[in-house]
Amino acid sequence: MLIDTYGRVATDLRVSLTDRCNLRCTYCMPEEGLQWLAKPDLLTDDEIVRLVDIAVRLLGIEEVRFTGGEPLLRPGLVGIVERVTALAPRPRTSLTTNGIGLKRTAAALKAAGLDRVNVSLDTLRPDVFKTLTRRDRHKDVIEGLEAAHAAGLTPVKINSVLMPGLNEDEAPDLLAWAIEHGYEQRFIEQMPLDAQHGWKREGMVTAGDILASLRTRFDLTPEGAEERGSAPAERWLVDGGPHRVGVIASVTRPFCAACDRTRLTADGQIRTCLFATEETDLRAALRGDASDEEIARIWKLAMWGKKAGAGLDDPTFVQPDRPMSAIGG
Repeated sequence: MLIDTYGRVATDLRVSLTDRCNLRCTYCMPEEGLQWLAKPDLLTDDEIVRLVDIAVRLLGIEEVRFTGGEPLLRPGLVGIVERVTALAPRPRTSLTTNGIGLKRTAAALKAAGLDRVNVSLDTLRPDVFKTLTRRDRHKDVIEGLEAAHAAGLTPVKINSVLMPGLNEDEAPDLLAWAIEHGYEQRFIEQMPLDAQHGWKREGMVTAGDILASLRTRFDLTPEGAEERGSAPAERWLVDGGPHRVGVIASVTRPFCAACDRTRLTADGQIRTCLFATEETDLRAALRGDASDEEIARIWKLAMWGKKAGAGLDDPTFVQPDRPMSAIGG
């Protein structure tokens, strides 16, 4: 198993399939100028499947989340999903996406065995979407959500980041819209993972701000710690249920003590945390003909050194050099 010195056991693997994205969200990357990973540096489809197999078979991983960048830009995605869902024991699988390519791929992903999707949608207003993402693709995301729901990639979860002066007033509207369409709404505090290092703690829309805004229209009942488990989102029943809303408060209400995640970057590095400043290279071991057992040993050693927490409120916090697009959400 993947255990650290604080007794946490990682059972959830996040796999970044590419650092590329077809949006340029202001809280993630600059409009231009990012240096993309060279193709030889990226893990091949076979290498990804082998590493996931090692994680599932030898290290106790039970859930695999495919991320990016934008994972739908990975040419071999459907095949990777099909091979991962054929592993024994079979892991639960999900995908975090901006939704732009879901209209054409949702059915194929479901047929390949994918269980569900998380889709990023920060606003219901096309003009605000264009400002936030620097792309005019709002309609494509809406259609992608519809396709995912129709294909049975459920529960379809919507991830929304609220930004001061842009969409901070939209929390109640987003939740009402998600409930109307049968999606599960989650709000995520903006995190210091932008490539241009423009994040500022002051002025960010906090979990407290989001909940206060939601309570102007809805009655929220906490679900409780037992229901939450190791999930990053605190959840509330909306107007007594059955609908729920989640808030991921990585900055103001960190959940590091219950973290059960390990992360594999698109170029084969293990990261113990989104905010880690160190990585462990598995690609070199893979391409150096290391055995599955040796790769598992390296992975265990990396996780043993996992730190207690991110310390985002610590004045000595150092933002990772890699943007979120390269790490995987």
